[in-house]
Amino acid sequence: MIFLVLGGGFVFGAMTHPLNYGAKLDGVTNDQPALQAAIDAAHAAGGGTVVVPAGRTLLSGSIQLKSRVTLHLEPGSRLVASTERADYRDRALIQAVDAEEIAITGSGTIDGRGVAFMREELPHIFRPASWRPRLIILEGCRRVQVRDITLRDSPSWTLHLAGCEDVTIHAISIYNNLKIPNCDGINPDHSRNVRISDCHIETGDDCIVLKSTRAYEKYGPCESIVVTNCTLVSSSAALKIGTETVGVIRDVVFSHCVIRNSHRGVAIVLRDEGSIENVLVENLVIETRLLHPDWWGAAEPIYVSARPRSAGGRLGTVRGLRFRQILARGEGGVFVEGSPGRPIEDLRLEDVSMDWSRAGGRLEGRVDVRPPEALGITTEPVAAFRLRGVNEASLREIRVRWPAARPEGAVAVEARGDGVVVGGLRETTADGKLEEEPSRGTPVR
Repeated sequence: MIFLVLGGGFVFGAMTHPLNYGAKLDGVTNDQPALQAAIDAAHAAGGGTVVVPAGRTLLSGSIQLKSRVTLHLEPGSRLVASTERADYRDRALIQAVDAEEIAITGSGTIDGRGVAFMREELPHIFRPASWRPRLIILEGCRRVQVRDITLRDSPSWTLHLAGCEDVTIHAISIYNNLKIPNCDGINPDHSRNVRISDCHIETGDDCIVLKSTRAYEKYGPCESIVVTNCTLVSSSAALKIGTETVGVIRDVVFSHCVIRNSHRGVAIVLRDEGSIENVLVENLVIETRLLHPDWWGAAEPIYVSARPRSAGGRLGTVRGLRFRQILARGEGGVFVEGSPGRPIEDLRLEDVSMDWSRAGGRLEGRVDVRPPEALGITTEPVAAFRLRGVNEASLREIRVRWPAARPEGAVAVEARGDGVVVGGLRETTADGKLEEEPSRGTPVR
């Protein structure tokens, strides 16, 4: 084993260093050639660690991470994205393809400089320029670890896992601009055996979103995904599945997370010919607030939707969803909607509380079923739990707390479908008054 001292820190194991390949580390010079040379040398030696030293700033264009190489950022170090289009040979600042045993670690920061890739700032959202990179894309990689690192200000998707297998993402922080669209936090896409834990994520778009995109369809199902012990803030959905669903997404657990100040809590959205099945969502605390309609959503703590992406388009199935032990407060209700001939099947909501008493006072009854944009936004009477187009659904131990008296025309539960069972419904107001007659919409088959 080699024992080295570089940048004021101690490193065990084979290691190489961008300074050894001419890096300036001044935050002004494009050090991409030196960083890539260090990665290539570690890979050629059979594996090793490439270190960005403590307190230094490395400016770079796109780099390729390779098998058995760890990119490690020491405390106070920064890897900063170039804003010059010519510095990107690939679609991301960091990319790896068909690599094994790769890692990105350390307590430093990778900074995507997202605002530099925007063309216009509106009061509630940025409009992006015609080209913007992603921060990290890992495609077809196996045995991946991303730990402890801070990812900041991504111009687009932050950490895209396309067709990856056996991935651990632990204790990372993502701080993106809450006004930048499409700056998702973590995107497992056709990936398997992914574990995401103990992370803090703030994003303009979805924090953690599972996808099955057409571009990576060759990699098969997106399955065996666990997300736990995370704190999340989003201008869109904090935890999401979809909307890209050309293949199977299954065997998913979202648990023990706190969601706050988000436009949606948990969203499951089928728009294509694939399927979503066997999803367990449990032990969440969710706070939502209503944003400008430029952001999809209506402050729903739970949102499930199955509609074809285009008129006459093929649509798969959503089945086997479990939501339990969820405390929600905010400005929108639970919304579940299937399509004619494609109901949401085998749905259970148990021990779920919806509290409007601590919301911002807005009860608009907004219903937003985008995308596509043609589906649009409508306004309907307020419902704390709105289910339609469901088959074999059960709601048990459901609690609704209104801000004052129940608003005129509002109902606790509107349920439309076959085999819907509602048991243990309890309504109160902010002053603790019990509503003697629980409010339900007329069941419609």
